[in-house]
Order: sequence, then C-alpha cells, then structure tokens
Amino acid sequence: MSLKTTLATGLVMTALLAPAAYAKTMVYCSEGSPEGFDPALFTTGTTFNASSHPVYNRLVEFDGATTATKPALAESWEVSEDGLEYTFKLREGVKFQSNDSFTPTRDFNADDVIFTFDRQRKEDNPYNKYEGGSWEYFNSMSMSDLISEIVKIDDNTVKFVLSRPEAPMIANLAMDFASIVSKEYADAMLEVGTPEMLNQAPIGTGPFTFVAYQKDAVIRYAANPDYWAGASPLDNLVFAITTDASVRYQKMKAGECHLMSYPNPADVAAMQEDADLVVQEQEGLNVGYLAYNTKVAPFDNVNVRRALNMAVDKQAILDVVFQGAGSIAKNPIPPAMWSYNDAVQDDVYDPEAAKQMLADAGVSDLSMKIWAMPVQRPYNPNARRMAELMQEDLGKIGVSVEIVSYEWGEYLERAKAEDRDGAVLLGWTGDNGDPDNFLAVLLGCDAVGNANRAQWCDADFDALIQKAKVTADQAERTKLYEEAQVIFKDQAPWSTIAHSVTFTPMRKEVQGYEMSPLGSVRFYGVDLAE
Repeated sequence: MSLKTTLATGLVMTALLAPAAYAKTMVYCSEGSPEGFDPALFTTGTTFNASSHPVYNRLVEFDGATTATKPALAESWEVSEDGLEYTFKLREGVKFQSNDSFTPTRDFNADDVIFTFDRQRKEDNPYNKYEGGSWEYFNSMSMSDLISEIVKIDDNTVKFVLSRPEAPMIANLAMDFASIVSKEYADAMLEVGTPEMLNQAPIGTGPFTFVAYQKDAVIRYAANPDYWAGASPLDNLVFAITTDASVRYQKMKAGECHLMSYPNPADVAAMQEDADLVVQEQEGLNVGYLAYNTKVAPFDNVNVRRALNMAVDKQAILDVVFQGAGSIAKNPIPPAMWSYNDAVQDDVYDPEAAKQMLADAGVSDLSMKIWAMPVQRPYNPNARRMAELMQEDLGKIGVSVEIVSYEWGEYLERAKAEDRDGAVLLGWTGDNGDPDNFLAVLLGCDAVGNANRAQWCDADFDALIQKAKVTADQAERTKLYEEAQVIFKDQAPWSTIAHSVTFTPMRKEVQGYEMSPLGSVRFYGVDLAE
C-alpha cells in the first residue's frame, strides 16, 4: 500500500498561480512545513495549523477569538465535587473522514476517546512507541501521572478518573495534543503493517479532510461534507509553504494567496496602507527567550547565566528585530495573562557589571553557541538577526559566540537533549490561556528532556506550580504563580527577550477570519467574497 503524498505538477501550479479559477479555494501562505500530521506527537504551531485545526476535533475547544472553552465532540460534562472525576457526554452521529486506504464503519464513540489518550499514557499500547512516541505535551504536562483511568460508561459516555485535582483540566483537553483520532483507523493500519499512516494521512472528524502533501511545497484539503457542525463555506483549502516572509508578501499582493503568516515587521506599515489588504493585529500571548542548558558547565552556574543576561541589550533587539512591535520580557509569561507578576525586576543592561560577574565566577575566555531558529515565529520574527545582536553584545564582555542552526524539526528535537551545548533561541505562544501552560510545560521538572529546553529543575519552583495545579481558587493560584516567577527570575534559566504584537495580513476578499490569542490559524467559517 502506498500513500499519495505528491500532486501532479499542473494541479499544484493551478492551485498556486490561478486560485481565482476555484471560487471557493482558499490559499494560505504558511511559513514552514509540518513535522507530521498527528498533533499529539508535536508541539509547534506550524504543525498544529496543518493538522489538528483543519482535520481534527477535541472533546472541548476554544471559542473563536477567546480562550473560553465550549463543547465540541463532548456535548456536555460533569465534574465530581472532589475534582477527581470528569464525565463527558459525547456527541452522537459524528462521522470520521475516509481516504483511499480506509472507510469507517461506525460513528465516533467512547472507544476513540480512550484510544487517543491510552496510546500516550500506556506503554503496552501498540501505538505508544510509533513514530518515536515522544508525546512531548502529554508528558511535559504530567498527564501520565494525572490520569488514573478512563472508563467507558457506554458508547456515548466516558469518564476520566484523576489521581489529583487539576485546575486547568478542561482547558488542557481543548489543546492540540488532545485531538481525537479514530481507533478503527489505527487498528486497520496496524493490521496491514503501516501504523505510520496516522501521521502521514490523517483522518479525523474536523471541517477539512486531508487530500495530499507535497513535502516543503503544498498541502491540500477539501471541505468535509459530513462535518457535524456544518460544511465549510470553502470547497478547498491549500497551504502554500513559503518560508521567506518577503516572498509570502509578494504572493499575497499578486493574489496567489489570500492570507499569510508572520509578516516582516518592517513590511506591516505598507500592508496597512494597501487598499487590497486587511491587517489584523493583537497583543500576542507569547514570550521569546534564550534557554541556557543549566545542566552543562558553565551554564549550571546561576551567576554565569545572570551575567550573560545583563550583557544583552534587549531594547536594541526590540527595535531592530521587532521594529518596536512588542515589549521587553521580564517574566516567562506574557503581561496579558492572569498572575503576571509586575513587581519582578528585570535584568539591568550593564556590560561592565556582567564582565565583572563572569570574572567573579571564575569564567574567562568563554566560548558558547547560540542556536537560531530557521523559521519565523510570532515570538521571534528573525532569530538569526537576534542571535547576531546577542553575539555582538556578548563579544563586548569577552564571550565568543558561534551561531548554529538546523532544519526546524531537527532543531526542536536536538534542543531537547540534556547534554545539548550552548543556549537555544525559542519561544512559546499560550495554548490554553492558563499560566500552567507556560510555567509547568516549559519549566517544570517533568518537562526536562522535553519542552523544558533549559533542562532546569528547581525544587522550590516546582513545588509551587504543582500546588497551583491542584488549587481551584484562582486568587490562590495567582499567589503561587507570582512566587514562582520570583524564583525563575532569581535563578535565570532563560534570558527573557520579548513579547510580540502579532499581525495577520490578508486580502480584502477574505471574510470571517478571526485571529486567535493562542496564535492558531483556523479556516473553518472563513469565506471568500465573489
């Protein structure tokens, strides 16, 4: 059996160069290639935009342009008084999609919910190790310890039994890693010896069905005619993968795509003045940072990390890289998020003091690597330029910096290594509007070797965020998170760089598109004017 992953050249060119021929074909100029199409295996927005958002649903989902949750594959749910049992009533009559290799014989039911999470939490599940089986989100969020049991009450009712209360549980289940996959499809692919098809030819219940992927070039989707919430106004959706922001802009101006990701900040003003374009903008729920490897000398020394932080001119980075469209970051969560601790004092830019601090730490002639992302992200529009500015700043205190990079998927994988050399530029856009999604996922002890690229495990910090997880009262959770941010700043596992303003440019014929505070790109409900 073979997967049709390529398109005829003529079809590709027609889709990209003459989209007007398809009245309801929307072309999105995306910034990069997905790592795969099984969202539970990955953590990047690029992958989620191409997989979980068009193809899949979750039990609950975020409501449009907010972080509020709403029913999706679960019509309703009840939570026990002790917070340990979540019982979901599932939507009936929901159809899974089909492809050339598989046609479903039944509707979505409780078996699919149980399989979706059991493959991530149970080592004896036949899919637990498929495609590397890192389940980075699931593990970084301590979900294996949290979920004690998932019980099938009947085909349309499922109960999650927890080992402890989890304040952000419903929001967590609206995240991309919790996208519901078909157990029947998984079983069929396992039977014929091609389990990888779940990651290559996705089948879900979402508004668009996957048609084909030409690697690093184009992804094609068709509207799902059986979508339980109603068919999309669009007939077809095309992701034209275009890594250069300037080229994305030119394609959009020429009408070759309708909407683009991550414009160069320097181009935004011209876009705003173009009568054929509309530019939406919002404060990003994000943070860009440089993560030291706190397990490797000399970055295991907090005073070395503090010295390096003091040597970086973050205002210059904001001016040059972000063109002023953002704010300097001092905390690991953005200012718009509840529990943000504004009383925390940021690192002072003081190269002379930084140089002296390094000397006092016994560090001289330090050589280090800074990893620069190969793609644009909402929290970092130009990682290479940012690294160059850091290289120049650190050179002034006698630190020699080599800038390195890798292909995006390899970059993310290599950055997890606990013996990784140097410091890595990364960032985060919130997935569920809860501080836990930043503080636990990126900095908790359970996330070391996964999303915690600083490899930092601080017992006092971890105790605070673990206590906050099981606390229902938001005021009390706020106090705990505020204390955790003080410890973070004191221990400096990151150099916090910036929170960005995000922009989404589109052609004026695009109707109904809403920016998400979570940074996701979603096309269900979007239409094109005639």
